[in-house]
Amino acid sequence: MTFAELGLSPKLLEAIEAAGYTDPTPIQAGAIPPALAGRDVLGIAQTGTGKTASFTLPLIERLSRGRAKARMPRSLIIAPTRELAAQVAENFETYSKGQKLSMALLIGGVAFGPQEEILNKGADVLIATPGRLLDHFERGKLLMTGVQFLVVDEADRMLDMGFIPDLERIFNMVPPRRQVLFFSATMPKEIKSLVDRFLNDPERIEVARPATTSANIQQYLVKAASSAAKDKRAALRAAMNRDGVKNGIIFANRKRDVDIVARSLQRHGFSAAPIHGDLDQSTRTATLAGFKSGELRFLVASDVAARGLDIPDVSHVFNYDVPHHADDYVHRIGRTGRAGKTGEAITITTSADDKSLSAVLKLIQQDVPELALDGVKASAPDAEKPASRKSRSTRGGSKASEKKAEKPAEKPAASARDDKPSGNRPAREKSRRRQDHDDSRVVGFGDHVPDFMT
Repeated sequence: MTFAELGLSPKLLEAIEAAGYTDPTPIQAGAIPPALAGRDVLGIAQTGTGKTASFTLPLIERLSRGRAKARMPRSLIIAPTRELAAQVAENFETYSKGQKLSMALLIGGVAFGPQEEILNKGADVLIATPGRLLDHFERGKLLMTGVQFLVVDEADRMLDMGFIPDLERIFNMVPPRRQVLFFSATMPKEIKSLVDRFLNDPERIEVARPATTSANIQQYLVKAASSAAKDKRAALRAAMNRDGVKNGIIFANRKRDVDIVARSLQRHGFSAAPIHGDLDQSTRTATLAGFKSGELRFLVASDVAARGLDIPDVSHVFNYDVPHHADDYVHRIGRTGRAGKTGEAITITTSADDKSLSAVLKLIQQDVPELALDGVKASAPDAEKPASRKSRSTRGGSKASEKKAEKPAEKPAASARDDKPSGNRPAREKSRRRQDHDDSRVVGFGDHVPDFMT
């Protein structure tokens, strides 16, 4: 099947051809015809399958007839993150060349003024994150009564980010007679509830089993020597130094670790930079642009970058942490192996990750082989388990020996190395507090023994 067979106009077909596309993906072939016919659409497909064009193309086709009014957009596209919203805007600009359609991008981290100017002139399509959209609405800068088409992209990601109450409010703000195009990679019960409440007899297109990984991605596990940060970073660097690693995205579970890993890689000579939700929008935009252009080789990211970002030529994905939610594993590694290309996904694991790793393997229903790397020694099965209470004190020993066993560790020598662990910080703090008091030590009650004990 070709795009010409989907019922698109010649002008739109020219824009598609100019963008370098000839044949639609399965989700595009399934979603575009019913969307053009005015039906509600429920699209379920894994990341990297071309979902963005599945709604932008029919939207442009239907918006080509008519004009927008001031502060009254004709269509609304909701995306969970700023990066994904910006990417949708890029796709809209690419496909709408020559159509004389106006667009407004409403995302946080940038000034309200320029966005309000575009809204005042009238926007055919509004692309927004939930929070910034509601901000404009509450300021009285936006009317939703003219919305004819509502698109929800990456709905399950909105669930993860806590946007479902905002999404419900947005559905209630737009007219009841509107066409809804609803896309999600998975269908948890909360998302199914939204679909049942707000979509009218939707055409369901499911092109792959939810939460499956692409066959183009070769997956590996690398076992670090321990769960200590220095050992995990050493394993990560060994994986990144392999032959064939052109570039890559490194995922960590916490924003703090994103910054720490990025600084560590920079100190070891890697071209790397962090991207996460606490950075200002200009920094995030510049970092992403540098990675897309090849100026930046590695992107260290939180899960804000795991969904929907279309960077077509990423050779590797590295999971510095096994994700807490198994679904995030699928979306993370979906950043490689896109557009028919092959890719590799390498996950750093320790014995502390056993539960999360089991959930991932159960979800993807396949075994992931272990990759042996030079200089990386796998941890022993029981190496990281804490000693039992009996082992910490001498079995049958005296109370004096137990007190000796409970004595805080000595203050370790300071080290300037990047990958040196921070040591026993609580022990050092206790030591400082003890120095603030009298140095004389009292054993038991000293000379003041209560009468009832004599």
